[in-house]
Amino acid sequence: MFAQNLLKDKILLVTGGRSGIGYNIAANCLRYGATVYISSRNNSKLEAAATELSELGDCRFLSCDIRNIHQVETLAEYIQKHSGKLDILVNNAGGQFPSAAEEISPNGWNAVINNNLNGTWHVTQTMAKHFFIPQTSGNIINIIANIYRGFPGMVHTGAARAGVDNLSKTLAVEWSKYGININAIAPGVIRSTGLKQYPPDLLKGVSDRIPLKRLGETQEVADLATFLMSPMATYITGETVYIDGGQRLWGDIFEL
Repeated sequence: MFAQNLLKDKILLVTGGRSGIGYNIAANCLRYGATVYISSRNNSKLEAAATELSELGDCRFLSCDIRNIHQVETLAEYIQKHSGKLDILVNNAGGQFPSAAEEISPNGWNAVINNNLNGTWHVTQTMAKHFFIPQTSGNIINIIANIYRGFPGMVHTGAARAGVDNLSKTLAVEWSKYGININAIAPGVIRSTGLKQYPPDLLKGVSDRIPLKRLGETQEVADLATFLMSPMATYITGETVYIDGGQRLWGDIFEL
């Protein structure tokens, strides 16, 4: 689909890069010539993923809890030491769990908000201050979720992802003077490892409520991300691109 040297000499960071969408984005970027750093909290699984990805190109890793600003700073320093720059950031790390709104505990709410919103902010601001602003160049892609009509059944992540959606639009304007492009990708129901945490009954019949009558694939999200970080998308900033088979326009995700 893309030229083999599309991302040659580019340095990327993919948070949550050890599995699912993040793993496929990292793989794509390696195939197209980039040096890719991946991070996540589980060091052993992260190392295993980096070993696999290294068969495709130069893949490096460092464990990082994006909720911990000190660990995020350490990650930035690690990239600075080994590569001296960062061209592209993919904020993919996050997590949530299905629950009726009235049953979410304060700890459950705070855990999801801290991970999906605060963690994304920590990484975005840190990498911008370390790299993108001094370089006067950079590309940030935020992986969010289908929040087009709210997120019934997961109000905590809906609120967090909506925050990242607004964050993307706001920073696209504020940081345009630094040559930084910022966009978000909003996947619908994607066939990935993340689905394993949901009860099978919750997912029953989901594809029937999607106009294209199927779930999305992680590779499809990875291809969209690759386009947004390519020279073909340099005039696109502040956008949220939905990749959901039309689901946001018709039908509910889950039976409530």
